[in-house]
Amino acid sequence: MAAEEVNKLSPLPPYPEMIMKAVEALNDANGSNKSAISSYIESTYGDLPSGHSALLTHFLNKMKESGELVFLKNNYMKPDPNAPPKRGRGRPPKPKAPVPPGTVVSPPRPRGRPLKDPDAPPSAAKVSGGSGRPRGRPPKKIARSDPSPSLAAPSASPVSSGRPRGRGRPPKAKPQLTEVGVES
Repeated sequence: MAAEEVNKLSPLPPYPEMIMKAVEALNDANGSNKSAISSYIESTYGDLPSGHSALLTHFLNKMKESGELVFLKNNYMKPDPNAPPKRGRGRPPKPKAPVPPGTVVSPPRPRGRPLKDPDAPPSAAKVSGGSGRPRGRPPKKIARSDPSPSLAAPSASPVSSGRPRGRGRPPKAKPQLTEVGVES
């Protein structure tokens, strides 16, 4: 059964009416929470339908959305007639200038990049390849004087040798060990 059907069949007043009476009777400055409203309705009207808590939640949400009740800090209260209307989140929209009568308003441009025309002839840059250069970064030019350089073993003195150095950090120079004899 729908919430409205239950309310029509019972001799109780409608739920919104019971909720408003409960909020008025409790008369709390900070508002009344759902359990206080429920206990007031139970004590006042006694015989309630089996799905009372679900119905109460449904009608409280409905009244909150319609603006009959204000929900603040988990409490329901009657809206203040002198309070300014609640603003939504974000920046408010700019006021639009009135359009003179008889002006035809074009539809707004669609978002994103426009679609390519499949019937359009190919552009000159695509046909000729642009400036004639290949795309991307040009390869590194390494000057090689030695026909078979060893890139894995770097030279001991890079200044004297005409070969390019190998990649990365050169190995640490090791001191030469001298053989020490022990006499007995």
